[in-house]
Amino acid sequence: MFVLLGVLLGAIIGATIAKRRKGKPLDILQYAVIYAMIFAIIGLFLTIAAHRLAL
Repeated sequence: MFVLLGVLLGAIIGATIAKRRKGKPLDILQYAVIYAMIFAIIGLFLTIAAHRLAL
């Protein structure tokens, strides 16, 4: 669950940052994808931690 939320949140944040910097559409896409990947990895670690601590 954290992974999906991370992907969505990262894509929104990345696209917003690129738009503020007046990026072209491919720049916006690149920022959205990279931020989505970063946030997904963070979400993955949060999910693993939550499962380990729940035992």
